[in-house]
Amino acid sequence: MDISIVISLLNEDESLPELAKWIAKVMNDNNFTYEIIMIDDGSTDKSWDVINKLSEENSNIKGIKFRRNYGKSAAIHVGFQHVNGDVTITMDADLQDNPEEIPDLYKMVKQQGFDMVSGWKKKRYDPILSKNLPSKLFNATARVVSGIKLHDFNCGLKAYDKKVVKGIEVYGEMHRYIPILAKQAGYINIGEKVVMHQERKYGKSKFGMSRFVNGFLDLLSITFITRFARRPMHFFGLWGSISFMLGSLVLVYLSFTKLIYEQYNMTQRPLFFLGLLLIIFGTQMFVTGFLADLVSRSSADRNSYLIEEKMNI
Repeated sequence: MDISIVISLLNEDESLPELAKWIAKVMNDNNFTYEIIMIDDGSTDKSWDVINKLSEENSNIKGIKFRRNYGKSAAIHVGFQHVNGDVTITMDADLQDNPEEIPDLYKMVKQQGFDMVSGWKKKRYDPILSKNLPSKLFNATARVVSGIKLHDFNCGLKAYDKKVVKGIEVYGEMHRYIPILAKQAGYINIGEKVVMHQERKYGKSKFGMSRFVNGFLDLLSITFITRFARRPMHFFGLWGSISFMLGSLVLVYLSFTKLIYEQYNMTQRPLFFLGLLLIIFGTQMFVTGFLADLVSRSSADRNSYLIEEKMNI
């Protein structure tokens, strides 16, 4: 199979028929063999009924329905588990991603040898203050922290070689940072393509300003996890040791001063309490690193989701 298209959705019953028809036209025009996996992330509208109807009309359409809303990362993770295509395309269900971009994304992976290609919505049809400016700041920070020169980490339209989607794990809210996950897994040939961004035709955005706050927190989390998940002592032990040594030096200095000047009251000086604080903090950091080493492997069921129903899977 040439292409697997993974679409995570929440309350998009209006846009799904048009999107499915559009994708099918592009696939047929380019003679691609394909599958469309739609993951219903706990919709409360008629999205699942629409997916069932679309599947009856087109056997290439498959569906997975979550019992409740888990989030986009969960939907992408489950979708990746079920893909069969040589290239996997992720896209949103709101018609703001253009299916006409799929053939070029496919060629960049299969012919140009990219491990993954991220879309760049260079021209956006979003509110400037609430989305565009925060998005630019977020992407600039992600570039600096990760070292990956992408303009739009959060673009939902991306293409992946099959070995990438089977070799990474998307969890929490880490869908924004799949390029970072791929890089840390050794897939460093990451490309970028300018893609069309279209105005939302139906419904409203499911993401508010809080996603940018959460995005920065997730960036800190994934930076720590990818660098120190298997060696947490290298982080906690380092800073714990530095803190302990500084505290010890402070107390040695005060003790030496006390030996020279007997009338010197070292316990009344703020420096004395700073030294004690540094030693206590350093000890706690070191112990934290030791314990983190013991539990460096996370819970085995962190990516376990309740799936209510599957169709054509």
